[in-house]
Amino acid sequence: MTYIPVATGAASAAATAAAAKIAQAIKASGAIVRVEKNDFMSVLSKTEKPLVVLTESGYRKKKYKYLMGYKGLVFYTKSNSPLQLTSSTELVTAKKIWIPG
Repeated sequence: MTYIPVATGAASAAATAAAAKIAQAIKASGAIVRVEKNDFMSVLSKTEKPLVVLTESGYRKKKYKYLMGYKGLVFYTKSNSPLQLTSSTELVTAKKIWIPG
């Protein structure tokens, strides 16, 4: 016979609360589309004066995260090296980018 553990009342309530917070964060942030950096650059090239949000993290090995809005969607990508943005790109550097889920 296989035993399948069932969440206790407290654990179940905590899981439900966590799921509700994630759902609320997704509603607040809108649709976020995670893409590879080449696809991000492709969307970026379709915008005349794009606004891009950038964060850098890591001490020894830098990680770069980028966000950009396009036609009502938010595009997000990560890279191990800085992306080569065009001179028409308005760049905003943030302390942190947090993506729900």
